[in-house]
Amino acid sequence: MSEKNEDRLETIFKLQKGLSEMMKLDRYPKDSEGRISALCTAIIHEAVELQRTTNWKWWKTPVPFNVSEAREELIDIWHFVIQASLELNLTSEDILEEYKKKNEINRERQRTGY
Repeated sequence: MSEKNEDRLETIFKLQKGLSEMMKLDRYPKDSEGRISALCTAIIHEAVELQRTTNWKWWKTPVPFNVSEAREELIDIWHFVIQASLELNLTSEDILEEYKKKNEINRERQRTGY
């Protein structure tokens, strides 16, 4: 990955950290496991909101796909994924390394007919 892209990921992490420091978090779970669980729930619900931007209901008349709305929902997911990364003390460098490892596993699975 180029240095410029790494800087972008680091910028995303800094922006999320700043946002979370601004938020009133009195209802946010106090323990790490509870926070990860809450973030998973948020990610799932945002994924459903993203899915709702598509014409997945085959029994309904399709409407034009709203790319702008889909992008907004995807970015909501990114917010929660980055927050979960921060909760797990992952840095942007950690994510790159973990991604590379998992990417290689997935490539090997594809090569071997997984």
